[in-house]
Amino acid sequence: MNKLIFAVSLMLLLTACQSEQPAAKQDMKPAEAEARNYVMDGETHIKNLRMITDGGENAEAYFSFGQQKLSFQAKTGDMGCDQIYVMNLDGSGKTQISNGKGATTCAFFMPGDSLVVYASTQGGGDGCPPPPDRSKGYVWQLYDSYDIYVSDLNGNVVRQLTDTPGYDAEAVLSPKGDRIVFTSTRDGDPELYLMDLDGSNQTRLTNMKGYDGGAFFSPDGERLVFRASRPKSDAELADYNDLVELGYVRPTALEIYVMDIASREITQVTEFGKASFAPYFHPDGQRIIFSSNINSERGRNFDLYIVGIDGQGLKQLTFNPTFDGFPMFTRDGKTLVFASNRFNKKDGDTNVFMADWVE
Repeated sequence: MNKLIFAVSLMLLLTACQSEQPAAKQDMKPAEAEARNYVMDGETHIKNLRMITDGGENAEAYFSFGQQKLSFQAKTGDMGCDQIYVMNLDGSGKTQISNGKGATTCAFFMPGDSLVVYASTQGGGDGCPPPPDRSKGYVWQLYDSYDIYVSDLNGNVVRQLTDTPGYDAEAVLSPKGDRIVFTSTRDGDPELYLMDLDGSNQTRLTNMKGYDGGAFFSPDGERLVFRASRPKSDAELADYNDLVELGYVRPTALEIYVMDIASREITQVTEFGKASFAPYFHPDGQRIIFSSNINSERGRNFDLYIVGIDGQGLKQLTFNPTFDGFPMFTRDGKTLVFASNRFNKKDGDTNVFMADWVE
């Protein structure tokens, strides 16, 4: 779960804006295209796929606790950087709830569905932060000005949860509604932390060299699934250390891990040497859905996969020649929401899709 740009920018991996094949174009609005078959050959686990946003860069759509709304981030038109929105499950009622100051990322409803937690750079100024230095190659910038805020649905910031030097972002709530996991660089390395809903009891969880982020809780709230880089060779460690000093991480090799929160025991789930990200537990607690470029020869095509928590039974779910990412199930496992470039109006557009899940 990094910034919205992950949905489009991660496709820029290895320097290109386009994926391996051009995305199909459709000029229909989602409401006019309900009968359109967005499901591609081989996608046997999804049906009744609906496009619920209509143009621009939309991603990281997550169900509210009542599962009647979605929070997400988007950049459309002349908007300078990502802002936070909520909408109904059919795409209606789209409302911006961030205040338009700075860049925002990673929005998640709080219990009761009247408040949303998200990260923003507003403490560092009203404008968008500068883009990362691409002379370093393809990197993410973990802006020090990111902190975590709580907003009501009218766009009023009601609380600031973090206020430490360094990047604080990627906040997600436990299904129990009692804890928040987030990523922070306050101790010099991007690590996972826990805190209470009011921002108290901020506790570090991970302690290994490398970026840890994009964490989600298991259905029982006792485990975390997350993405991480683990530089091993001397060259990788040198590159990582140099970049972290500048607030950068290189996301070209990310693996999926699971942590037991009580014991802090971490288990590696994938070992592909590619960019695997956006993991989310299936409601059965035994499988993980995620996005990866595992089968992309040029590294630009991302599809959804599902795998057991033991790393066994890997199965490809989507076969879109562009980008599919940020999947999330409803609690009953019957509905899946994700972001995709399929059938976009123009290259680079990412829309939110919803589908019925088929076992």
